[in-house]
Parts: sequence; structure tokens; C-alpha cells
Amino acid sequence: MEVNMYILLVIVGSAIVTFIPRVVPLVLLSRIQIPEWGINWLKHIPVAVMAALLAQELLLSNNQFSISDNLLSLLAALPTFLVAIFSRSLLGTVLAGVISLMILRFFF
Repeated sequence: MEVNMYILLVIVGSAIVTFIPRVVPLVLLSRIQIPEWGINWLKHIPVAVMAALLAQELLLSNNQFSISDNLLSLLAALPTFLVAIFSRSLLGTVLAGVISLMILRFFF
């Protein structure tokens, strides 16, 4: 099988573009001492990103706010959030979400 030079360059370029934003901050931040307030601030980033992703998925339909179009997803999110809060298990949370949505779609 012959490798096309263009395809090879696209793959290598994509690898570099993916590698740089992941490694450069790690290298730079590992060499400096981050103040305590900075560490506390950084702890909120995963929660904020997850909230933004969930809000977009659960509340928007065709780029418009719509609860009625997403009612089953919102109802399935309630037991999923409870499992996530009490179990702190990613697998349990995903299973609760999938099973909740499956049950709701079966009956509605």
C-alpha cells in the first residue's frame, strides 16, 4: 500500500496541532508555583465546562431554548444527577442515564 505524501503530512500536522495545546501548558505550569487562589479557581473549570455542555444538550433544541422538546432528556437527567452525586461513579452515572432514558422512551 502506497502512502500519499499529502495524507502523511495531514496526519503528522494533526498530531502536532493536537499535541501542542496539551503539552505546552503542562510543561509551563509544571515549572511555576501556582498560588492557592489559582489552584482553587482551576478546580472549578471541569464543573463549569460540564455544566455548559449539559445545559446545551438538555435545554437547547435547534439552537433555541425549549423544555418541551427535551422533556424526556430532562427527566432522565434527574436520576442520573442523583446517582452521580451519591455514588461518584462515572460508570454508575452513565448506566443510570442510559437506563433512565431507555425506560422513559419505552413508555413515552
